[in-house]
Amino acid sequence: MMKLTSFFLAIFVGLPKYLFVISPATVNAASVNSFQESNQHPVFLYLPEIYCRDPGDCTPAGPSAYLTNMAELGFTFPLTPLPADHANLELVQSDLRFGEVDTKNAPVYPTIEVAVQGQKGLATEKINASFAYISYNRSEELEGKRLYNTGRGWMKAADVAWIGVLPQFQGLTFSLTPNNAFGWILTFLNATPVETKRTPGYQNSDYTGHLLSEYEVVQVYDETIIDDMSWYLVGPEDWQPGKIVTWVIPNSPYPEGVTDDQWIEVNLADQTIAVYDQRSLVFATVIASGLDPFWTQPGLFQIYEKHEKIPMQGAFESDRSDAYYLEDVPWTMYFDQARALHGAYWRTKMGFPQSHRCVNMVIGDAHWIFDWANLGDWGYVWDPSGKLPPILIFSLLVVIKEDV
Repeated sequence: MMKLTSFFLAIFVGLPKYLFVISPATVNAASVNSFQESNQHPVFLYLPEIYCRDPGDCTPAGPSAYLTNMAELGFTFPLTPLPADHANLELVQSDLRFGEVDTKNAPVYPTIEVAVQGQKGLATEKINASFAYISYNRSEELEGKRLYNTGRGWMKAADVAWIGVLPQFQGLTFSLTPNNAFGWILTFLNATPVETKRTPGYQNSDYTGHLLSEYEVVQVYDETIIDDMSWYLVGPEDWQPGKIVTWVIPNSPYPEGVTDDQWIEVNLADQTIAVYDQRSLVFATVIASGLDPFWTQPGLFQIYEKHEKIPMQGAFESDRSDAYYLEDVPWTMYFDQARALHGAYWRTKMGFPQSHRCVNMVIGDAHWIFDWANLGDWGYVWDPSGKLPPILIFSLLVVIKEDV
């Protein structure tokens, strides 16, 4: 018996201190009487469970305290996954291919034979824009030269750089509104994984070795401010600086002025979009909104025009130094005069402002919202940081489409 007792004692002593538990069943009457005779009180540690109320005589310490604290932050063990799936990959598919025009005043020819000859005097038009992309439905090789057939004519491959349109990531569809905020990891230009910390702030080098990849989905359980910087708790003892997490807070305030139970919420501060149907979250993803000085204006709007694809072109400077030309912009939904929600096949990154007032998305995400949305559906564009102008109610006028 002595050997067996020593064996269990050795195991008990070797356990981490936060697993130390004494349950009432392990304390006999003799030990209680001994405590009472010495004017001391026995301390009972509850079993490792979650206690939302004060258990009274017993102390929920050790793992009980840990589990209770975690539960207050929204953690369960095992962790509860988001009630979400990635959007259907088929939404990315298109019968068009795309190319970047990298020659100034690139000519467009009426026939493939004229294009092979390359006589600029026979061109039907020239694409004169510093930012230009074409779409084409087929390519041909003639006399050793590659040519692209666009909707306007033929162009030489020497003037066009083919681009591949692959899903950088996909938005999330939801079966019900999650309890926690959630978001995506943004690593920006280097696209290297980021490491979490056990505590928020840079004062300690307590990195965990847990790496998160670009656009990886995380749940956000808590937020704190350290040295004027937001830090998010994205897992048990996993903290990340807010600057690399773009997030969605479900059940945000019901937009004032919305007259039904479905709407699109565009968050300019966090660069996200959330879709609500019957007041439940059904879709969310990352966007790219307007870049200074072409901010996407906050406001309440309604979708007044939809196009499966539409050309966009224009310029803001008088010398046309910023001219752009875009063919077949996919899944376009106009809401605020010339501003629209749409797919942007020319974007290589999402999650930060970079457009001319429009709300850009990857093609598959724009396709999902296009299929869901109806004319007249409400959209709410806001900036929780307060850096942009106050909320405005915009008139819904159909004007020349020239913002991207």
